[in-house]
Amino acid sequence: MSLTAPLARTRRPRRPGQPRRAWRRAISPLALLAVWQLASSTGVLPREKLDSPLNVLDSLVGLWTDGRLLDAIQVSVTRVLVGFVLGAVVGVGLAVLAGLSRLGEDVVDAPMQMLRTLPHFGLLPLFILWFGIDEAPKYALIALGVAFPLYVNTFAGIRGVDPKYLDAARAFGLGWTERLRHIVLPGALPSTLVGLRLSLGVAWLTLIVAEQINTTAGIGYLVSDAAGFGRTGEVVAGLLIYSVLGLLTDALVRILERKALAWRLG
Repeated sequence: MSLTAPLARTRRPRRPGQPRRAWRRAISPLALLAVWQLASSTGVLPREKLDSPLNVLDSLVGLWTDGRLLDAIQVSVTRVLVGFVLGAVVGVGLAVLAGLSRLGEDVVDAPMQMLRTLPHFGLLPLFILWFGIDEAPKYALIALGVAFPLYVNTFAGIRGVDPKYLDAARAFGLGWTERLRHIVLPGALPSTLVGLRLSLGVAWLTLIVAEQINTTAGIGYLVSDAAGFGRTGEVVAGLLIYSVLGLLTDALVRILERKALAWRLG
């Protein structure tokens, strides 16, 4: 009789209350939308202050229909991707350097811990002086925000690897690169994925700020332009797109986490 089938069945037991809990969790957002729509319809909430949910939906459909929304999403996603890749290379690279060597830690960790306490949004004027007013300061600001969560979590993950595993790998004759590949990196992966989720959230928050500065394209430009003319429906629609894109990237990381860490389930 196979032992794997019972284990597979008991790995994720069905919870009878899950559908009911999902409905309970949906009640609060739906009730909030209903109150918002009622306040707008009765005039309690003036349109020039905040448009109604239905008008926000109309604005969203209009932006999509005329093609402005798709173009803006492409520009904003490109900015996040470029900034994220730059920050990830720096953050993970420095974490590996500091985590695998005491000398590397002495050289890298102190300045990284000092710099991460700085409010990186405050560095935007300095980045504009250094890189100009085009795309470069936006990329730099996003990269800076991304680098620190990845560095801190990856460094902690590397240092959290049990030394007994490394000793066993040496006893079996594994070289440095093999120990790095088979012991250190898998052991640090859970912490690195936590840093990945945090850094993606910071990337989208940083983009919102970066796109308010000398921008002629992107979601931030749509929001700024709409705010200048009092189109609050488009402003809320743009902010909603930011949140949806952030949720989508977080969901992708969750899927990656489940696949990459499937070995932990046995």
